[in-house]
Amino acid sequence: MYANVTPEQIAAMNKASVESLSGLCRTQFAALERLSVLNFNAAKSAFEDSVSFTKSLLGAKDPQPFASLTATPAQPALEKAIAYSRSVYVIVTQSNAEMNKFAEAQVGEFNKNIVGYLDQVSKNAPAGSEAVIAAVKSALAATNSAYENISRVTKQASEVAGSRFMDATTAVLNSSKKKAA
Repeated sequence: MYANVTPEQIAAMNKASVESLSGLCRTQFAALERLSVLNFNAAKSAFEDSVSFTKSLLGAKDPQPFASLTATPAQPALEKAIAYSRSVYVIVTQSNAEMNKFAEAQVGEFNKNIVGYLDQVSKNAPAGSEAVIAAVKSALAATNSAYENISRVTKQASEVAGSRFMDATTAVLNSSKKKAA
């Protein structure tokens, strides 16, 4: 059965695999780069806010301004933390979507190759093996259907979780604003 695979086909499969993995790595490196930039900017902002707050505290001449200064940084810090968590969520969600596209493309290519291989085998198969090949194709179709259903349900669950995450962060932010006012 393996005699039908040529060295050119093996080389083409290897090349396609390397290109696929390279694309996957580029996707992950891009997500890592976005997270690194986000973390750097968050750390820089936190440092600048800390220095500014410390200068304000040191500049207070009497207890009343000092006491009012100690109460003010909580709201902006919470807003920045929520904005940061939302940004992380967006980056992770985008990266997961790209990974899912990659996986779906790989599954599609694998299925196409298997069906092509089964068609090729069926031409050279002995008489009476049609039922076995049909059963394998049927099992492959059932597996694909199950994979598509699981993928769809997972995507829907992820969207619901994302919506709830955004709603929860908005509610926390609104609640803290009401308390501050």
